[in-house]
Amino acid sequence: MVLTPQRELIIQELRSARDHPTAEELYQRLKARLPRISLATVYRNLETMSRAGLIRKIEAAGSQRRFDGSPCPHLHMRCVSCGRVMDAPLELLEIPSGLPKEIQGHLVVGHTMEILVICTSCNKGVPPKSKAQEVKGDGLEGKQN
Repeated sequence: MVLTPQRELIIQELRSARDHPTAEELYQRLKARLPRISLATVYRNLETMSRAGLIRKIEAAGSQRRFDGSPCPHLHMRCVSCGRVMDAPLELLEIPSGLPKEIQGHLVVGHTMEILVICTSCNKGVPPKSKAQEVKGDGLEGKQN
């Protein structure tokens, strides 16, 4: 895959970002430096680069697709209140390295794990017990919007 100037700028922006932006958020950041770039171009390049293994696509159930400039395997935490995605501390959990190639006839192509949290911004001034009571099951029941 050829690293065009657009792709290089996308990777550079992703690697400097700590918030795992959506394609739309990334587009808003890039258009100041590349006024002629389109949202479709950003989407297309993000998909191409994630398939090539240069970046990671984060597809958490029930949330917008986000992108990570680090292609290395690591875990993410998602705030069930605001949707923010952040890297989990490495010492928190080790990613299994010895996954079988096949499970009950199914070909294993990868794995994902997401840790559901209430981030520090959302948790300010709210006692932990009352917030924890909102988070049940998949982290979405009992949540008022």
